[in-house]
Amino acid sequence: MSEAASTRVALAKSTTTRTTRRRSPAGPAGQPGTVDPAGTVDSAGQPGPAVQPGLAGPARPAGPAFPVGPTGPSGPEGPSGPEGPSGPAGPSGGAGGAGSTALLPSLAPLLHEWLPRQRWFAGKGRPVTGFSLVAATEILPLDPAVAGPGLLHLLVRAHQPNRPATSHGDCYQLLLGVRSSLPPPLAAARIGRMADGPLAGLTLYEGLHDPRVADLLLERFRNPGSLGPLRFARAAPIEAGLAPRVLDTEQSNSSLVYGDAYILKIFRRVFPGTNPDLELPLALGREGCGRVPSPVAWFEAATTPEPLTLGVLQPFLRGARDGWQLALAALDAGGDFVPEARALGRATAEVHTALAVALPTPALLRSQTRDLVTGMVGRLEAAAQAVPALVPYVPGLRAAFDAVTALGHEGRGWAAQRVHGDLHLGQTLRGEDGFWSLIDFEGEPSKPLPERRGPQPPVRDVAGMLRSFDYAARTHRPWSPEWAARCRTAYCEGYAAASGADPRGEPELLRAHETDKAVYEVLYEARHRPDWLPVPMAAIHRLATATA
Repeated sequence: MSEAASTRVALAKSTTTRTTRRRSPAGPAGQPGTVDPAGTVDSAGQPGPAVQPGLAGPARPAGPAFPVGPTGPSGPEGPSGPEGPSGPAGPSGGAGGAGSTALLPSLAPLLHEWLPRQRWFAGKGRPVTGFSLVAATEILPLDPAVAGPGLLHLLVRAHQPNRPATSHGDCYQLLLGVRSSLPPPLAAARIGRMADGPLAGLTLYEGLHDPRVADLLLERFRNPGSLGPLRFARAAPIEAGLAPRVLDTEQSNSSLVYGDAYILKIFRRVFPGTNPDLELPLALGREGCGRVPSPVAWFEAATTPEPLTLGVLQPFLRGARDGWQLALAALDAGGDFVPEARALGRATAEVHTALAVALPTPALLRSQTRDLVTGMVGRLEAAAQAVPALVPYVPGLRAAFDAVTALGHEGRGWAAQRVHGDLHLGQTLRGEDGFWSLIDFEGEPSKPLPERRGPQPPVRDVAGMLRSFDYAARTHRPWSPEWAARCRTAYCEGYAAASGADPRGEPELLRAHETDKAVYEVLYEARHRPDWLPVPMAAIHRLATATA
């Protein structure tokens, strides 16, 4: 039997195993293949208090035992719950009952070392003090009769100091492969060997690097349905048997490419509410907008009243190149990028127009304008405290924000709608036929999801792209401000031709958003890439001395 075929057989088994509902003193019966949150543990694996309210719901004591033992799935848990004797072993002879409540404490030492090293971990620079389990789902049981892997899906909250009082820690999605021994090709994905607990003696690894695991995920999308809290859905038929590969270019997420047909984005830090990277492409697809690849399938977790978006499968644009690389290539060759900038302006306008039809477009009135400017001023003041080089420019930069406030007091309003939220050259793709697409509608991952899902003035996206042209020009020696200026002009002209509204017709609002973006860039570069700080500082000088 081929590996793909054996995975599909295992998938069928995993959907029919442990259908018995069970009830324990901890709360309602667990769903097949799931684990109720088992409290918190500190980073050394010591049990802590019960799970706090938040993603996991109200606080409660430890839930039913984890159904995976060292040798396979367990049978139903005994009626006495975590503190009493366990129920009988399941058909595969796995350990069940009380011992398996040690899942999170046994995982914590490995997670404490591994999680902060991942590039998508958002809490770098602060220690992890503990973990709490939001949900665990056994997508593929480990079968001792075959050499294949098991797959454990976890939603884990990482607790760190200096968090807001209302925060319960960032929630991360983990797909952990489980094997008795790790094949050499997976050595780089190794997390560690479990010393104790229900997985004692087994090796954990980053499951996405395992072709068997990746094939299993695609099968889940091809055969949608529910598994515990996980909900798999699809909008179109999906081809089978496509070879997977991991993309190593993501920062805040992880991506798999299947053949040259699909790309699966796995969101690592997840929040209650539909992710814009699913919501907006679906809305654009309903409007027939071809500028954004429409989702083929997706999966979510139903652990809160609002689902957590976990991943989106979209068509892979084979042969496409991103706008950032194309812009740099044009600069290196001494070529012009004006036609491409104009085409990008048209593409942006078409997406904005479709979003305005598909979703509400509230007016940005006086109170909303005040809130918008207050946020910009707050970010400027915080950045100036962190980057002293900004301080001399603060009065001029404040003037850009004050100009918007003054217009709001005069009764001026602006249109607001859903936008991309983090638009730059790297979020665009040009196909082999020259057609431009926009991708990655997640917004700025560092911002709260409700803020990313809120209506914004369309010039926010325009400002992001204008700043991106400036960044591209600054990578070339000698620097060519004229190249950036021509691209900026062409982009706005292309936008105006497609939408009927030139973004330069709202100079105060455009300048304020471009200023806000440049302030963000200064703070980012000062913290992460000091050598790049002159790039946004040049824009700061220009914007602080400009007249609206």
